[in-house]
Amino acid sequence: MTDAARVALAEGCAVWANPSSPHAEGRAAKRALEDARAGIARSLGWQHDILFTSGASESLAIALTRSMAERRFVGAIDHDAVLRAAPNATVIPVGPDGALRLPDLSGPRAVVTVQWANSETGVRQPIAELAEAIHAAGHILLVDAAQMPAGVDPEVIAHADLVALSAHKRGGPPGIGALLVRDLALLAPTGGQERGYRPGTENMPGVLGYAAALAEAEPDHAELRAHLDDAIRRSGGIVVADASRRHPAIASYHMPGKPSAAQLIQFDLAQISVSAGSACASGSLKPSYVLAALGWSVEAGREVVRVSFGRTTTREDVDRFVTAWRAIARGKRVDAA
Repeated sequence: MTDAARVALAEGCAVWANPSSPHAEGRAAKRALEDARAGIARSLGWQHDILFTSGASESLAIALTRSMAERRFVGAIDHDAVLRAAPNATVIPVGPDGALRLPDLSGPRAVVTVQWANSETGVRQPIAELAEAIHAAGHILLVDAAQMPAGVDPEVIAHADLVALSAHKRGGPPGIGALLVRDLALLAPTGGQERGYRPGTENMPGVLGYAAALAEAEPDHAELRAHLDDAIRRSGGIVVADASRRHPAIASYHMPGKPSAAQLIQFDLAQISVSAGSACASGSLKPSYVLAALGWSVEAGREVVRVSFGRTTTREDVDRFVTAWRAIARGKRVDAA
């Protein structure tokens, strides 16, 4: 969390009252909530409705289960939260580069989910290009933008009908997210709070923390990731989807002959925190369905680790990772830091 988000969260807790209550304290909390909503809209450049949720997973579930459409299309490499919310959806394949290959979209109205960037490989989708085809077929474009840095991609803001966001991906507190909605008529209402589209007491302190985080500049990690990509190549490793347009702070790397589980133990001893696959699924160490969709074998997929940069990551941190990587690749033990 950013310092500003921590301060705003604490301030929100200090003046907490139910924003839906009619008494003076409730009205004050409601004003704070709506001021924060307006601030988030300004930070994102979004001029339509914003519904607050518990995170991107809930935002995706609302969009996929309550959109006014008959069908669902999801990407083969979409986050597990998407696949769980739409188990009977038509699956859109990807090529070895990780880019979606849209099928025939003719037919009744559908919701089509597109990732801004994959949480394992960092591969980004061409939002504007896909939006043109999706809208031409009369469908709704849902963008899973949980991984989008808040510098915000203007293609998403210009073309998406629904956008799922998560505060903790952008320096905000956990447990708060948002669903950007271009037109509320796209969703079936449920009654209750959030314009009648998301019942439950509003998390006003979390929203204040989210607004404060979005108001701060986000570091650009592109140079750091390019430095790491180059070091991995020169060390005999393979950069997953190397030629694709990728997230500046997410990448996956293949160390041939070294199982991911063994790599993670060694990196952890060196106090380097990485994972195998997305953090939501890496604890199981199951083969990555994302890498399988890109054409990777199960064996090779079990030798890939996923690396991401945080707000405070430095070039020295990256170089320390490279040193550990080279030691592990040579079969040497990495000493605890």
